[in-house]
Amino acid sequence: MQLKKINEGLQQRLIAQGLTEANELQRETFSTIKSGADAVIQSPKGTGKTTTIVINVIQRLVKPTEESPRALIMVEDKPQVLEMLDLFNQLGKNNDLRVYGVHDKTDLDEDKNQISLGIDVLIGTPSKLNVMFSTAGYNVNRLQMVIVDDADILLKYRLDAVIKRISDSIAKVQRLFFCSEITEKVEFLAEKIMIEPLFFEMDETDDETN
Repeated sequence: MQLKKINEGLQQRLIAQGLTEANELQRETFSTIKSGADAVIQSPKGTGKTTTIVINVIQRLVKPTEESPRALIMVEDKPQVLEMLDLFNQLGKNNDLRVYGVHDKTDLDEDKNQISLGIDVLIGTPSKLNVMFSTAGYNVNRLQMVIVDDADILLKYRLDAVIKRISDSIAKVQRLFFCSEITEKVEFLAEKIMIEPLFFEMDETDDETN
């Protein structure tokens, strides 16, 4: 995949998975995300938002270096947690990042035990993550990225207060929203928790289906 200064191990895995050409979404946002800037990224459903998230997290974190998570990703439900875990497994094999997922059906004590062993990426539903952050003293100072996937859907479910609470518990971190539509709620929350966020809007002609 032709993206400027992409990690070699990641590049090899992308090619192995048949992802040899970056789409518009990936081309237009790669440098901004790599720079650490806050952003709201809109792209129609089926245009590769999940793949774009995974690519950029692997690119940013590169390899295991800490015991505490360095990327936190909020998703809608259990199927999306599992989908993203599978994609990290496919694209991150050469980088060995430790990725763990939580949702409403996972056991809280087991989740805490696994996280205490050391992970790089934590994926979860906002409600489960809120419970975890409220009941355990996780070290959030190592977090570099907080990403909300399908932000428009999560805010439609009135999870804005939960997302803001989690975000407010983390001081200096890159915040990214991915959505199919930039709604008033998405824009309002972004302006509230982000620092001078950049807005990207992709059209319907994007040809990526991952």
